[in-house]
Amino acid sequence: MTSDKHKITLLVSTYNWPEALGLVLHSLSWQTMLPDEVVIADDGSTADTAELIKRVASQLPVPVKHVWQEDKGFRKSLILNKAVKAASGDYIIQIDGDIVMERHFIADHAAVMARGRFVRGNRAYLSERLTREWTECYKRGELATVHVPPPKGEYVKSNSQRNMAYYRLLYLLTGGRAKVLRVRGCNMAYWKADFVRVNGYNNDFAGWGWEDTEFAIRMHNAGVKIKKMKFVGIAYHLYHSMNSREMEERNGRLAHDCLESGISVAENGYYES
Repeated sequence: MTSDKHKITLLVSTYNWPEALGLVLHSLSWQTMLPDEVVIADDGSTADTAELIKRVASQLPVPVKHVWQEDKGFRKSLILNKAVKAASGDYIIQIDGDIVMERHFIADHAAVMARGRFVRGNRAYLSERLTREWTECYKRGELATVHVPPPKGEYVKSNSQRNMAYYRLLYLLTGGRAKVLRVRGCNMAYWKADFVRVNGYNNDFAGWGWEDTEFAIRMHNAGVKIKKMKFVGIAYHLYHSMNSREMEERNGRLAHDCLESGISVAENGYYES
């Protein structure tokens, strides 16, 4: 599994899409390295998700923890804080419940982790057709055709090429610098100690948008350098319709206010969850 020095938690956020979550957990079966545990941050899914997690957990060689909260609207920040509290890992690899991992995904994250660094990964978007096919295969228990890389033409090629030599060259040329305003929670990683130091996610965020960016801004303000992971840690994003953007403008203001003020610690975050 992971190194003797550091325990790794894979943190997966989810809400009422058990077929997608099943595919995500299925992608653990082909990993060249496994995390030490999986923690699922469930923002109020119904019983079918809990049943899926219980069934899949019995088949995985690592512990699976299911952290659930009542459905009171989009409260991703709050459930992520609760899930990190339940995590026993020193290092957290965080993905969304619609991210299918390439076989080197966990190993790549383990290879690039470094103290004082926060990792921002990428994702390649799968087609609507292939997403539909894979979810139907999952429902029927026919997983033999679900594998990565997907067939050509079924995904956007950007961010889909794995090449460790290219990653090392890019890091040598740029120092791995990344724009903090482009961080997305679907593929990121950080030390739990750094997460706690900035008081985790900001629970004042409600509705979709910007909660991951604001968290990354506070990590940056606290002196944790944002590290771009390009050409490694490949992740495939299942197709879905867009979430409601009703709160995006308000949440965006919160994030930009944080950037301008230099605040590093959330007033309502991990400790208040």
